[in-house]
Amino acid sequence: MNQRLVRFTKGILDLMFGLGLLVTLSVPLLFKWVGRYFADFRTYYVPQTVLYMLSGVASLLIILELRRMFATVLRDDAFVMENVNSLHRMAWCSFVIAVLSIVRLLYAPTPATFVVVLVFFIAGLFSLVLGQVFEKAVQYKEENDLTI
Repeated sequence: MNQRLVRFTKGILDLMFGLGLLVTLSVPLLFKWVGRYFADFRTYYVPQTVLYMLSGVASLLIILELRRMFATVLRDDAFVMENVNSLHRMAWCSFVIAVLSIVRLLYAPTPATFVVVLVFFIAGLFSLVLGQVFEKAVQYKEENDLTI
């Protein structure tokens, strides 16, 4: 396995987590500023702010789970139940983002929001299926470890 690529990707995830935290915390200020130029952000300031901050938190949780998974890859021990649980948590966070985006359509219907709903719904399904694949791999690995 290319450890440099894995470390590089983990570095990007670390950067994304830090920047995502900064952006999520700054949503109220950003929306006040954007509200000067777009009426929807003034009219629906509170619901938009809450929905985007909740989506930001769910996104940060996904990145946190990916960082945890990369830590197991760096330890050369990727097929563990910890990663199965991470994939399941990532799936539910993806579904939460999809639902929050559907609610967001009530305040600012845009084609991009429909795309976000679809992407996160598919990501949730993908994470659930990948979690099942990992769970089976963990079972095979544990059986193999017992066979000597």
